[in-house]
Amino acid sequence: MAEKRGGAAGRFVFVGALVLVFALALGGLWFFRNFGKSDRVISTEDAGRTIDRLYKSIDPDSASPIKEAVDVSDMLDEADELPDIDTCEITVNGGEGGVEVWASGEKAGSGTDGWMREMAEAYNAEGRTVDGEPASITLRKVASGLSVDYIATGKAAPAGYTPSNMLWVRLLNARGVATTTVTERTVGNLAGIALTTEKRDWLASEYGTTDISAITDAVASGNLVIGYTNPNTSAAGLNLLASALDRYDSANPLSDTALEGFTSFQANIPFVAMTTQQMRDAAQRGSLDGFVTELQVYQLDSDLQRNYAFLPFGWRHDNPLVAVDGATAHQQAVLADFADYCAQNGKALADEYGFNQMDSYDSESPMPEGGTLMRELEAYKQAKDAGSTVIAVFVCDVSGSMDGEPIRTLQSSLVNSMRYIGTNNYVGLVSFSGDVTINLPIARFDMNQQSLFKGAVLKGLRASGNTATIDGIIVGAKLLQDAMVDHPDAKPMLFVLSDGQQNAGHTLKDVESALTGLRIPVYTIAYGDEADLASLKAISAINEATTLSASTDDITYQLKNLFNANM
Repeated sequence: MAEKRGGAAGRFVFVGALVLVFALALGGLWFFRNFGKSDRVISTEDAGRTIDRLYKSIDPDSASPIKEAVDVSDMLDEADELPDIDTCEITVNGGEGGVEVWASGEKAGSGTDGWMREMAEAYNAEGRTVDGEPASITLRKVASGLSVDYIATGKAAPAGYTPSNMLWVRLLNARGVATTTVTERTVGNLAGIALTTEKRDWLASEYGTTDISAITDAVASGNLVIGYTNPNTSAAGLNLLASALDRYDSANPLSDTALEGFTSFQANIPFVAMTTQQMRDAAQRGSLDGFVTELQVYQLDSDLQRNYAFLPFGWRHDNPLVAVDGATAHQQAVLADFADYCAQNGKALADEYGFNQMDSYDSESPMPEGGTLMRELEAYKQAKDAGSTVIAVFVCDVSGSMDGEPIRTLQSSLVNSMRYIGTNNYVGLVSFSGDVTINLPIARFDMNQQSLFKGAVLKGLRASGNTATIDGIIVGAKLLQDAMVDHPDAKPMLFVLSDGQQNAGHTLKDVESALTGLRIPVYTIAYGDEADLASLKAISAINEATTLSASTDDITYQLKNLFNANM
C-alpha cells in the first residue's frame, strides 16, 4: 500500500510539474507578446482583438452583388442639391419692397451675433426714404459659402450680400456673377488661431514669431496639432487654406513648392471640422493645441481668453457689403444708405459685441483673385489627405423605423452625393436592422465599384425589423480593420446613416474603447423627424467626428460638403 501511495504521489507531483511548466510557458508568452511594443501598438492590437470577438458573435450575412448603371446626368445638378432658400432664416423682415441682404451668421443672428440684425431693425424703424421712395432692409442669415453656391447656380439671389470676408466675393465673381462693392467694411473682424498659452510661448521661443509661417512649420514638423473648418463652407477655413499656400510660395500659391508645403502641413492635421464647435470640443478634450476661429468669438469668451492666445492670420474679415448683379438702381441706393447708416450709428454696438478689435492688423500679401481661389479649392481636394488613401464603410440603418421617407431620402442622398467621393479611395457598404448584412465588400471606388454601390443602395436596402446600430458599426469596423492590412497608411472612416433609435444588439460601451484604439472616426447622419441625435452624437464624439442633422431638402448638400472635406 505504501508503494501505491508513493506511486500516486509521484504521479501527482509529475502532473503538477507539467501544469506548472505549461502555466509558466503561457505566462511567458503573455508577458513577452507585448515586449518592445509601444502603448499605441498594444492599444491597436487589443482593439482589433475586441472587434474580432464581437464580429464573430454577430456573424453577418453577405448580400449578392447588384449592379446599377452610373449616369451622372441622372443625379441632381448643383442647384437642385441646395435646399430651398426659405430654409435659411429671415431675421429682419423689411416688409413689402424691403431690399433683401444675405448676411453671415456672426452678424445676422441673435444676441452678440446680431449686430447687423439690430442695425437693420433700427434702420427700418426710422421710416427712411431714398430718392423719394421707402427704404427698408430684409435680412436673411445665410453662411458665406452657402450664399456663393445659391447665387452662382442661380438657385436664389439677394440684392445685397455681406459675407465674412472679400475672399467669398472674389470667388463669386470667378464663378461668373458680377458684383458692385458698396463698402469693403461694415464691421471689423479677423481670422486667427486660438492656441494654448503654453504652445504660444513655445512657438515664440522656438521660431521667434507666432505668424502663419511659424504655425505651418510647427504643424508640419508634428510639434503642433490644430484643427480648422472646411474651406468649401467656412470663411476662416478658406482664409487658412489660401494663407498656407501663400506662405509657401507667395509668387505662385499653386506651384509645386506651395502644394508640397501644404501637403506636409495637412499630413499632421487630425481632422477638418464641419463646425467650430467640433473643434472647441476636441480642444477641451485635449486632442488639439489650437483651432481656427474669429476674433469676435475670442473677445466674447472669457474661458478662451484665459486659456488661449489669439494669433491672427490671413486677410481681414471686415464683412464687406456688395450689390449682386441684377440689383436695381433703387436697391443699390438703399444698400449704400444702409451702409452709411451702419457706419454712422453702429460703432458702439459693434465694439460691445466684440468687433472692431486689432484694427491695425493687415495681411502682408495681396488678396488672391477668385480664379486662384477656385483652383486652390480644387487642389485642396487632392492634397488634403496628404497622398493617403481613405477607406470608408457606409453603415446604413434599414430597420422598421426607417421605412418610408427616411429610407428613400437615405438612398437618394447617397446616390446623388457619391460623385464627391474620390475614385482613389476605397468604399464598402453594410446595412443593419436586427441583423447585419455586408452589402458591398470594400474595393477601390472605380466605375465598377460605383455601379455596385449604386445597386446596393437602391436595390439592396429595404426597411424592416429592429435596430442594432452598434452591431452594424462593429461589422463596418471589422471590414476596415481587414482592409488596413493591405493599406496600412490609409485613413479609415465610418459613416453611419440612421435615425439612431437603437433597440437591439451590442451597446456603445461594448465597442467604444475598440473604436478609440483603432482611431476610427464615426460620422453620423441623422434621418427622420424622430432621430435620436443624442445617441448619434455620442458615437461621433469618440474620435472627433461630427453628426449631421439633415432635412430632406439639404442632406445631399451636407453630404457633398462632408465628402469634400474628408474624401
